[in-house]
Amino acid sequence: MHILTRYKWTWLLLLLALAMAAYLVVSSWAFQAGKLPVIGEVQDFSLENVSGDTVTLSDTEGKVRLVYFFFTQCTDVCPITTFALSQAQDLLIKDGSFGKDAAFLSISFDPQNDTREAIKTFADRFHADYAGWYFLRGDQEKVRDLAAGSFKILIAGNNKDNFAHANLIGLVDRKNRLRALYNASDTDQVTPEFLADAVKKLARE
Repeated sequence: MHILTRYKWTWLLLLLALAMAAYLVVSSWAFQAGKLPVIGEVQDFSLENVSGDTVTLSDTEGKVRLVYFFFTQCTDVCPITTFALSQAQDLLIKDGSFGKDAAFLSISFDPQNDTREAIKTFADRFHADYAGWYFLRGDQEKVRDLAAGSFKILIAGNNKDNFAHANLIGLVDRKNRLRALYNASDTDQVTPEFLADAVKKLARE
């Protein structure tokens, strides 16, 4: 009870963000049969990859992107979702679109623990193809702003022991516009095949 009281506003904000995200997820499903709506513009960013190079949004412009916010010491949804993304990656590699028409961005919000080395160790567990999968890190507050402002995802807490975040994957088109949010915890619907097909369909627009 003490913890709930102490973080009352954090949890209220998180619940509001989850409600908004749920609405956007439902909207995304509703438009699956036709053209996806434009939810909003993704703001530019400047983050560091596992090689120490700077990566900006414009570096992947012209590709359809799946974007996921995570932290490496997550013990539940992050590794499961990253595994699903790795399987979607393999499907896109098979048809030759990964790295050419499609890219994945996994963005850490725990810079204190997620060093370049820690992130690379995590990414290598899922045989990430760095030609098209960008594992990124940066200032925690800037990453929080990017998640909330561009993807409607609130990240609550400030360390690995109290982080809370919506387990959502954003679908971004070639023009840096957010077109869908998928609930990655819905593993019956949001399968690797579903994700790969969503990317390929949007790439054909």
